[in-house]
Amino acid sequence: MIRRAKVDGTMNDACLIEPAASGAFVLRGELSFSTVMDVSRRSADLLWQGEAVTLDLAGVTRTDSAGLALLVEWIRIARRNGTTIWFRNIPEQMMAVAAVVGLDSLLPVASQ
Repeated sequence: MIRRAKVDGTMNDACLIEPAASGAFVLRGELSFSTVMDVSRRSADLLWQGEAVTLDLAGVTRTDSAGLALLVEWIRIARRNGTTIWFRNIPEQMMAVAAVVGLDSLLPVASQ
């Protein structure tokens, strides 16, 4: 699992966002309460430079409702910027939470 040092010196699971191709990105690691703020901040400069963005979540090892909230925030930002956004390989855990709260139909899932 990917680790990074926090400011206070303790270790924390991190989530990396890496370019994969033009307009495509891969997320790796934990997408949770402890990492979404950092991922959100780092994604601001990466994601909104083109007309379309695809995010592959196959490398997400653990997620929670904060991870789902980040996806919803990305959808909101994409709409505001006129960008088409797609998600691939959304973890089952995240889709289950999305279904419980009625957001599963909101998530733009790209075909494999």
